[in-house]
Amino acid sequence: MTWTIADIPDQSGRIALITGANSGLGLESARALAGHGATVVLACRSRRKGEAARDELLPAATGGLEVLELNLADLASVRTAARWMADQYGRLDILLNNAGVMGTPRRLTHDGFELQFGTNHLGHFALTQALLPLLEGRPGARVVTVTSGAQYFGRIAFDDLQGEVRYDRWAAYSQSKLANVMFALELQERLATAGRPAISLAAHPGLARPNLQPASVAAPSSKLEGLAYRLMDPLFQSAAMGALPQLYAATAPEAKGGEQYGPDQWGGMRGWPTQVRIAPAALDPIQRRRLWEVSEALTEDRA
Repeated sequence: MTWTIADIPDQSGRIALITGANSGLGLESARALAGHGATVVLACRSRRKGEAARDELLPAATGGLEVLELNLADLASVRTAARWMADQYGRLDILLNNAGVMGTPRRLTHDGFELQFGTNHLGHFALTQALLPLLEGRPGARVVTVTSGAQYFGRIAFDDLQGEVRYDRWAAYSQSKLANVMFALELQERLATAGRPAISLAAHPGLARPNLQPASVAAPSSKLEGLAYRLMDPLFQSAAMGALPQLYAATAPEAKGGEQYGPDQWGGMRGWPTQVRIAPAALDPIQRRRLWEVSEALTEDRA
């Protein structure tokens, strides 16, 4: 299936919020949606970078562009951003949970969570919960949560979610990406059970060229990882190509809740968007419910 941004239906009158919209996959997703008429809220940790992204996108945008300061590693910021959306728009059509951190040394969020789990999963979990009321009654409303191929190697360490006993940065990253998929599936289950029309989907970019890989390799100054990254460099596709699966999930009429979309070639590393398999560990409804309940308990007093 060759699906490109030219296939995105008209988005006029729709509002989309994209986390991490100032660079990489988020920026390309914002470019595509704003170019098809959507009002796009660029939710970025840095207002300065968000405004620079807006300035870059404005010439080709047929919809509106707004910058929203949002730090997913601070649940107070999540709460403030959700209130702003309610006050400013009172509605939402597309929530694209795109932002993330990758392969960092062990650090903590403002609320004391391990940074990768706290940002990639808990921050988006809390944001989605806060924004769900804005999706009510919106035809075709969607929540798209972006994961990665690391989901297939992930394990939810319920006995050590924050990596306090043992921390491996890549295991922590894989855990957060598996959590993204589990959240997307469990959210779809809960929306369907409640009879709510919004749908929840997952997407991953394959080997795309956002800003995460170079930053993660540089963080611990690993010569071996730096060499591996340079050797793999020819395999990476552009951020624009990597954004297609999440744009497909967000806009294609045929995309369905509870499904995951990714590249169709080289085992999901490159290519055009298609439905791809979900990590087997994410298919266990008991474990999904357990993760949801733990996530709710961790965030409910803070966001």
